[in-house]
Amino acid sequence: MIELHEFGELAAPQTPAALAPVLRGEVAPGAERTLAIASYGTLVVLGIFAAAVATVSDSARTLHTTVAGTTWVLSGMSLGLAIALLTAGALADDFGRRRMLLAGAALLTATSALGALSPSTGVLVAARILQGVGGAGVLAASLGSVGHAFPAGPRRTQATAVWAAAVGGGIALGPVVAGALTAWSGWRSSFWLEAIASAILVVAALALPESRSHVARGIDLPGTASLAAAMGLITGGLVEGRSSWSSASTVGLLAGGVAMLAIFALIELRRSEPMLDLRLFRDRRFVASITGALFTGVAVIGLMSFSLSAMQLGLHISVLGSAGILTAWSATSMAVALGARWLPARLSSPTRLAIGLALCAVGEVALTGIDGGSSWARLLPGLVIAGVGSGVANAALGRLAVESVPRERAGVGSGANNTARYLGGAAGVALVVAISTGAGGTDLVHGWSVAAGVSAGLCAIGVAIALACRPRS
Repeated sequence: MIELHEFGELAAPQTPAALAPVLRGEVAPGAERTLAIASYGTLVVLGIFAAAVATVSDSARTLHTTVAGTTWVLSGMSLGLAIALLTAGALADDFGRRRMLLAGAALLTATSALGALSPSTGVLVAARILQGVGGAGVLAASLGSVGHAFPAGPRRTQATAVWAAAVGGGIALGPVVAGALTAWSGWRSSFWLEAIASAILVVAALALPESRSHVARGIDLPGTASLAAAMGLITGGLVEGRSSWSSASTVGLLAGGVAMLAIFALIELRRSEPMLDLRLFRDRRFVASITGALFTGVAVIGLMSFSLSAMQLGLHISVLGSAGILTAWSATSMAVALGARWLPARLSSPTRLAIGLALCAVGEVALTGIDGGSSWARLLPGLVIAGVGSGVANAALGRLAVESVPRERAGVGSGANNTARYLGGAAGVALVVAISTGAGGTDLVHGWSVAAGVSAGLCAIGVAIALACRPRS
């Protein structure tokens, strides 16, 4: 099958000689370089994703942003990620993961510069959404490249642990670096740094070995359009729900999203070569990958994303100080993800996921009982324990994303896993905001600690599902 070259001309399919090591189940040539570039790209995307919490207050003052506008600035990248991740993964598998990573990094560079130059809230929101689209290309191609380069076994376990550490590293560094830059030279400087970091990724990606499926399926336009509409509508509904769950716009967006998701499923069932083969849900590992990522988003990312607001508004801690406290969770997650590769090999990925989510639940229980009179130090034990759990869970999810699909469809596995993660994150933030502000907003920190208890219960449900997905002995 003819494939498109990155500059538009036609190129021949990947040669049998280049594919031979992969088809034999060996480590692909240049695998370590692939892992380094993929991990850096993931670090950059997650850093950009997390940085907005430290810059949004200053940008809102400069651009005279309303509360609704601020919500969309914070959530715009989630929307772009949800819309584009699965499609980016499928395109990466068919037309080249290196090409997709290059395209995503280039878009991330341009849209970060657009964010820095934004003259209005509307332009800034558009820049954040497009950052999400570019980030989707980078994330899907990065983990897909790792899954292709390393066959199943200890080497892949180690590689996906490094990738998972980059997830924690980005979340740890993003708010701290952005907060420091904002305090020093204003919020626009953070976006300029994001543009520079993304431009470095473009240059680095040029050295990435190309990989793709040896049988391209072509572009599934109906599936792509219906999935993008479904994810966009659902994410938009979750964002609007933070203001009012009963409003016509919220209900309409969520209902429309569910309807489009059903249409997407019908389209994929009827296609001979679907973008997402729904038969994958027969594999317990794929179910664990999707549900584990979803519950990680809902029960962990949602709680931690709103923790900065709770600390700043409830405990009166500075933006930079609250970001530093949150690193007790994110930096621990990064370190533990690296160490997770040394867990006993006999532990299956779903078992590792269950252990990680169980530790997250314990950490979140430790965060309950906090109110406006609590010291910031009271948060640390729970954040550290939850960080240990997040590290174990992220490493397991990275491994599940690529081992639950055929090796040549690693991009789809990555895209599906990350779509569930960020859609879950949007739902989790909406849930935590609703609980935290539900009691009249009299004690935001107490409300957040109640949300921590609810999140712990959701983690427990995730544990039960992961255990049910363990391979039969």
